Amino acid sequence: MPKLGMEPIRKEALVKATIVEIGRVGSLDVTVSQIAKRAGMSSALAHHYFGSKEEIFLAAMRHILTLYGAEVRGALAAADGPDARLNAVLRASFSPGNFRREAVSAWLTFWVLAQTVPEARRLLAVYQRRLRSNLLSCLRPMAGARAEAIADGLGALIDGLYLREVLKSGPPDGPSAVAMLLEYLRIQMKEQTR
Repeated sequence: MPKLGMEPIRKEALVKATIVEIGRVGSLDVTVSQIAKRAGMSSALAHHYFGSKEEIFLAAMRHILTLYGAEVRGALAAADGPDARLNAVLRASFSPGNFRREAVSAWLTFWVLAQTVPEARRLLAVYQRRLRSNLLSCLRPMAGARAEAIADGLGALIDGLYLREVLKSGPPDGPSAVAMLLEYLRIQMKEQTR
């Protein structure tokens, strides 16, 4: 008879193990056996809880998106005014919790997964819409008619900085990434005043 209350604990362990294994391997070539071993359980138990490797990947993706969303909401709650709110969104995107090696690798594999798995594509689309919405709500008072173009540019830069990070060695450098985004924003806002 299984212990009551163990399912959520085991599922969380499997999700975290998935993120670590994807980060270690750097691709979707991770087996359920590797994930289960890292989580300290059998692959049969992993299949019991999730049904398939794809479902484990989707659960890991939801977990990363949930952490990201919570960090952005917390940063926005502490920010006052459009400029501070925009800064908060950008910093949350590259915070140590979101911009760590295994999370960056996981994002890359989720983009790959989204090419063939509709649920992964849907989750990434939700993320992109929320990011764009957050950026636009900050940029409209600051940039007026150029807000959409600047928001799209910032969104592309954020994704691009994550993609570049996977090719680097060493720990991710969130402050440098934020500095690059702020420089892009400064240039765009300067164009605004011309």
